[in-house]
Amino acid sequence: MSARRIEGIRVAGIASAVPETIATLEEDAKHFGEDEMRRVAKNIGVRRRHIAKHLCASDLAQAAAIRLMRDLDWDPMSIDVLVYVTQCPDFPAPSTACVIQTRLGLGTHCAAFDVNLGCSGYTYGLWMIASLLGGGMKRGLLLVGDTASRAASPHDRAVVPLFGDAASATAVEVREGAPRMDFILGTDGRGAKHLNSRAGGYRHPWTPASTELRLGDDGVMRSDQHTYMNGAEVLTFAIQEVPKLVNAMRAAREWREEDVDAYVFHQASSFMLRTVARLAKLPIAKVVMELENYGNTSVASIPLAISAGLGATLSKDKQKLILVGFGIGWSWAAAAVEFGPIVMPEVLVVPDVHFEPEF
Repeated sequence: MSARRIEGIRVAGIASAVPETIATLEEDAKHFGEDEMRRVAKNIGVRRRHIAKHLCASDLAQAAAIRLMRDLDWDPMSIDVLVYVTQCPDFPAPSTACVIQTRLGLGTHCAAFDVNLGCSGYTYGLWMIASLLGGGMKRGLLLVGDTASRAASPHDRAVVPLFGDAASATAVEVREGAPRMDFILGTDGRGAKHLNSRAGGYRHPWTPASTELRLGDDGVMRSDQHTYMNGAEVLTFAIQEVPKLVNAMRAAREWREEDVDAYVFHQASSFMLRTVARLAKLPIAKVVMELENYGNTSVASIPLAISAGLGATLSKDKQKLILVGFGIGWSWAAAAVEFGPIVMPEVLVVPDVHFEPEF
């Protein structure tokens, strides 16, 4: 696995946001049964999660970006590029990034575009925006967010208790002498059939039949608009690829295990993260896990875990981190970075109300 190296780019801050509405395991137990939810909770490690009944992921990303720019005292006109990574866009067209650009008051000189990635999206996005900066661009915003809970079939006991909603903003700027960033990225599209939502694109356009519930081979009632997840295949992929990826990333950076302060994985499930940590021979105390209160928040899970689990430390000190996103696609991306001290506001809780922007 070859690594891409980027120098002279600094992460100045990270802000994360969640909707105020909370779903709990106790509520799930009323629907799926207490014994089943007790078993599920043991595997996934989720007790409660924030879900958006009205908000879009872009609303959460906007709230995080506004707070971050305020705390950094960044003029919106100083932002040269905005990258928005999501699988829950506001519209099929235009790019949601264009809408966010206006809502944030960024200048018309700002490049803005969407990237359709899920579990690996934060580390991919960090590599992308860091690669873009320079050559006249000085500052950028990486926004990531999904409202994955809305895509779950209400009958799917493996998906409903797992997924929460969140978004995050990361401020990135050119800074001479900034610690280098290293990235390893990869793709194996043979995994697409194991984790997907089929309806709504041009391959399978939406029709009234798209919302019809049908019994799947796994015994779950779902429509083509709902998320299908083959949990066994996801776990197999993770245990085969992620430990190798972690070790390759550390070797590329020439870090020993004791040099790394923390490992922040995509928050897939506690069982999966503990299994990956054991296979990669990582101290479990160094593996950040914030699933209990937020669940699996898809593309936002890594920055949310950083905000919730490392925010107090990173606001004061520097840490060497290995970030690893992996999942839907199959797609994966790891980063070896040094963050801190950086601006790290507490996780924002956004009122879950519906509003319609001008577009």
